[in-house]
Formats: sequence, C-alpha cells, structure tokens
Amino acid sequence: MLYIKCPWCGERDETEFHYGGEAHIVRPENPDELTDAEWAEYVFMRTNTKGVHRERWVHSDGCRRWFNVARNTVTNEIVSVYKVGEKPDLPAEVTTKPAPAKETPAKKAPVKKAVAIKAPVNKKEGA
Repeated sequence: MLYIKCPWCGERDETEFHYGGEAHIVRPENPDELTDAEWAEYVFMRTNTKGVHRERWVHSDGCRRWFNVARNTVTNEIVSVYKVGEKPDLPAEVTTKPAPAKETPAKKAPVKKAVAIKAPVNKKEGA
C-alpha cells in the first residue's frame, strides 16, 4: 500500500488522494497562436519518466489541496512531497539526470512463412 504525506494533513493512505498528472507543465502564453500540432504536444505529450517523476496530487478526501510529489516510478518510492510553487527537496543523486541509454538495434525475429490450408469441401450430389 502507498502512503502519501500531505503537506497540510500529514501521512495518509493513497485512497484519500487522486493523481493529477505530470507536475510543472507550463501553459502556453498565447494558445490561440499555436498550430494544432503544437497544441496537441502541450495537451497530450508527457515525459513518461522511468525513475523519479514529478507529479501533481490532490488530497480529495481531506483538505482538497493540490501539491506535488516526486515519486520513483520504478520502485513507487515517494522521494519528496512539496507544495505547489515550492522547489522539491531531492537528494543529489536524484537531481542529476542519468546518462541516456545507448540504443542498440533490435534483433529481428525470424519470419515464418504462412502456409495456406484449404478446408475440405463437401459437395452434395445433385446440387
């Protein structure tokens, strides 16, 4: 079970909270001037981080306030909880970004040829 420490109410069970998406997404200054592709990028595209990810949460069954959580998406460990507008208190090893993984070409699986199988046809005489 996951326990989240609300900055105002203290530690509570995760069932009292609702996830609000990635934190620190800045709304475009002039959304009317964006192309459809730029607007779609803002609305739909997120980082999907493997590791520490900054998220928005609301204490829906408590104080109903929004706050941010830095959570490791691999281990589900909550690294830091901080109010909106504050900077997270993260350990040094978390604040540095890991080196990008080297891309290795994927090995293709051998392709098997499909074999057509004809079903037997029952022909009735006189038809």
